[in-house]
Amino acid sequence: MVTLDQGDPLAVTLPQVALLASPLLGPAMWSRTADALVDHGWRVLVVPRLAEAPRIPTMVLEHLLNCLPVRSALALVAHSNAGLYLPSLAAERRVVASVYADAALPTANGATPLAPPAMQDFLQQLANDDGLLPPWTDWWNEEEFVSLLPDAASRAAVVAEQHRLPMTYFTATLEAPVGWISKPAAYLAFGDTYDAERTQARRWGWPVETLQGGHLHPLVAPGGVAAAIDRLLRQQLDRPTTTE
Repeated sequence: MVTLDQGDPLAVTLPQVALLASPLLGPAMWSRTADALVDHGWRVLVVPRLAEAPRIPTMVLEHLLNCLPVRSALALVAHSNAGLYLPSLAAERRVVASVYADAALPTANGATPLAPPAMQDFLQQLANDDGLLPPWTDWWNEEEFVSLLPDAASRAAVVAEQHRLPMTYFTATLEAPVGWISKPAAYLAFGDTYDAERTQARRWGWPVETLQGGHLHPLVAPGGVAAAIDRLLRQQLDRPTTTE
């Protein structure tokens, strides 16, 4: 088990960091950042991809729960659509800190659609007659995708791990546990694409950081992303604990 140095203000054992990719992508999304986080002294679990494309969010939630240790203290870091699952995971596991990395946020109360209405309209135009969507990288033109990942090897790894999701996934909803926004959390934005979510995180009083980059920044600048995650996690662990 990894512990902090004696000079570190956190005289506690570090939790294990679990990196969650969007169900549309795969663990390659986090591969380089995982290595960089190890250099910061963290034990890291990159959650594997689902064996098949999820049709409903319950399939994703069950997969994530099966991959996460039951008794160990965890720090969860979720990218993109995976952010919607963090509150439900925190209700079932010992989650002591979390970071939403350019990620979707559930509503404070009630059910959240897996895609907002405007996105659903966009996806309906992409779906085939059976309601099946193309892989995520085919949602954009080649120039847009290349701008997100200039490195050909990274692009190939991302493309290889994708699932083709059905529209039924994005029209479904997921209900977060009551009071979830009071749990330890932080927001890490890559540029301004998720500005609304970043603004909401600030309203909730969470620590917030922004790194200038694209949505797949963890593969482009893993060192900078790992350093930001390290800071945000330690900020949460340094807060005084309260008893209910």
